Amino acid sequence: MNLETFDWNNYQEFINYLFSLQDKKYRDFHFKLLKNDNIKLIGIKTPILKKIALSISKGNYLDFIKNNKHEYYEETLILGLVISNTNNIDLLNDYLKYIDNWAVNDIVASNMKYFKKNQENGFILIKDYISSKNNWIVRFGYVLLLNYYINDLYIDDIIELIKKCNNSDYYVKMAVAWLISICFIKYKDKTIKLFENNNLDKFIINKSISKINDSYRVSKLDKKSIKKYKR
Repeated sequence: MNLETFDWNNYQEFINYLFSLQDKKYRDFHFKLLKNDNIKLIGIKTPILKKIALSISKGNYLDFIKNNKHEYYEETLILGLVISNTNNIDLLNDYLKYIDNWAVNDIVASNMKYFKKNQENGFILIKDYISSKNNWIVRFGYVLLLNYYINDLYIDDIIELIKKCNNSDYYVKMAVAWLISICFIKYKDKTIKLFENNNLDKFIINKSISKINDSYRVSKLDKKSIKKYKR
């Protein structure tokens, strides 16, 4: 199927095409990982979906966005990847409300190169995302930080944002723990102060320590020393 010239008024034909790529074993495996019984999953591996999104991005992607039904996991993920290819922030902000699982969230965030090329403006957007009442948007903001902002210019700002985190959602706290673990790998001396902060959520601290100990980029000595902060 040539998706660069596809007539998106025939959207069901596109859905039929996606089902022709179905891998049922992968579908069953991935469904268990998503831990959301409400998600409708066709079962197509991410590299294939990225290729599909790239082809759509080269054509009339606005019609694809207009006709997207948001019925299947794959539709939502492809849409996010198309938007990541366009670097259109208005489209992204409208898209975020459709995210309802960690996989779409993290894959799209890790492909949003706009934030790598536009760090100053992107950071302003991320602070808005983190203050959202939608927990998936909050997680999206933290995953953007760990992908694009752990550098000399933003590490202190990230540390301060982490200190202010008071979100109780499981997936948000998991993202913050993931962010802390990557900060520790790259900026150990700055990050260690977070573990001395008694106001930081116990789950986040303990999960951060667990992720640090799982990392092959952390020395055995550092892994041992960080365990003393476990609560």
